[in-house]
Amino acid sequence: MDLGEINPVLLVASLMVAATPLLLAAIGELVVEKAGVLNLGVEGMMIVGAISGFAISVETGSPWLGFIAAAIGGAVLSLLFVLLTQFALANQVASGLALTLFGLGFSALMGQTYVGVKPPSMGDIHIPLLSDIPVIGPILFQHDPILYLGIALVAAVWATLKYTRVGLILRAVGENHDAAHALGYKVIKIRILAILFGGACAGLGGAYISLIRVPQWTEGMTAGVGWIALALVVFASWKPWRALLGAYLFGGITVLQLNLQAAGVAIPVEYLAMSPYIITILVLVILSADKSSAPASLGRTFHASH
Repeated sequence: MDLGEINPVLLVASLMVAATPLLLAAIGELVVEKAGVLNLGVEGMMIVGAISGFAISVETGSPWLGFIAAAIGGAVLSLLFVLLTQFALANQVASGLALTLFGLGFSALMGQTYVGVKPPSMGDIHIPLLSDIPVIGPILFQHDPILYLGIALVAAVWATLKYTRVGLILRAVGENHDAAHALGYKVIKIRILAILFGGACAGLGGAYISLIRVPQWTEGMTAGVGWIALALVVFASWKPWRALLGAYLFGGITVLQLNLQAAGVAIPVEYLAMSPYIITILVLVILSADKSSAPASLGRTFHASH
């Protein structure tokens, strides 16, 4: 065992990369839940985004086009959830689970020809002067553009929810959809837009895994990140900045357990691999008493005839 092999700077920089797919998926789901909808299909939308982004990136040679395709892929799959829950008025929990199962199966089918293929590299942004600062530079200012996009999305969602009329309407729909409808707001339309946004974010998170974090395609490579993202929204009490901190916490645990494995720590590999999920559960149990911030209409079906 040699803990001296673990480079703290590299560890923190890797933590940010590991946290990004989780953060993108969580911030999208946070907006969906703020609108009063519970979409358990995050994992399915992420894996469809992962294969969509990977396939388009490989075929066109452009990672940017890959990420755009991933966002569209996730949003298109979320349309299925829209049809089931907002028009057919199906149960949201069952519809979300069906979406995940469909996404996992569909991506496995689509990805058969891409196993073993290497996607084009996006490359990192080196911010002049800032990236040359010792320690801080490599940690904060030498990453890919999507990582910074994720942080910008958190700031944008926070500002929108807190300071804009759009955010106020979204929260009103999530708190009491009948009252929002009585005031003349288009509840179904608002929820559809929120669901599409959540799908696009989940798609981006999936593509981040297949194009940047682990640049390859393997079946089921999201490996539960979508479920962790769902848990993270609750852990964050539906607050964007807490979602960012939570994503970095879980990303950090994931990276740390990989580094501990590489350093030969005398703990069975299986226990280390389980640790991010165990800590997620523990945090959720500790914070489960704080239900006051959950949107009051979360998971309830809106009947337009009201």
